[in-house]
Amino acid sequence: MIPIGGLLVFCGLLTQTMAQLGALPLPVDQDLPLAVTPALPSSPTDLAKGLTSGLSNGLLSGGLLGVLENLPLLDILKPRGGTSSGLVGGLLGGLLEKVTSVIPGLDNIIDLKVTDPQLLELGLVQSPDGHRLYVTIPLGLKLRVKTLLVGSLLELAVKLNITAEILAVTDKQERIHLVLGDCTHSPGSLKISLLDGLGSLPIQSLLDSLTGVLNKVLPELVQGKVCPLVNGVLSQLDVTLVHDIVNKLIHGLEFVIKV
Repeated sequence: MIPIGGLLVFCGLLTQTMAQLGALPLPVDQDLPLAVTPALPSSPTDLAKGLTSGLSNGLLSGGLLGVLENLPLLDILKPRGGTSSGLVGGLLGGLLEKVTSVIPGLDNIIDLKVTDPQLLELGLVQSPDGHRLYVTIPLGLKLRVKTLLVGSLLELAVKLNITAEILAVTDKQERIHLVLGDCTHSPGSLKISLLDGLGSLPIQSLLDSLTGVLNKVLPELVQGKVCPLVNGVLSQLDVTLVHDIVNKLIHGLEFVIKV
């Protein structure tokens, strides 16, 4: 039989040993469950920046600048077979008459070349009901007007905004996606200014005529090229970003900070 005094001493030593073991660091390979930090919801600023950044990067990687640089302006504006047809042809015919009246023997051929295409900083606003987004896509480019005999006549700076509506919709499998709604050029956003011109020509008259032609054909032309690119980019956005934005739009929660 163990003496009571010896048992008390043993228990005291055991307690001290256990306390010392508890103070030792755990082995590096100890397999213990780690505390999981709950995922924080995306802040409104992060969602808005993530969307505009994703759209901008997607448009650039999707070849937007190349599309702008290769706009078929000459094919649209240049009369074929020496005859003008329709409104655009009539306007261009008047422009050619003005140019040829100043420079004798000038052939009725004008080369319109796009240079330095740019995608500027995207803008983002949310509808008053919170269920839709409107993305402003500002584009810039330079336009050089050339003739075979004279060379460069004019260099113009062109700016145009495309506005894309973004909606959250449910498909037949009850999955919710971001889709493109209305996509059009912003009325009155086309700005054309003269950068350089041939001093011996009546620049303002020529500029007015050319601007009139571009105002009628350029916005629709750019819109037709850019909007399909936006639609494609929406389907390639980060899944988590889309999920968070869709959740906000469905419930009409504001996440676009007004400045």
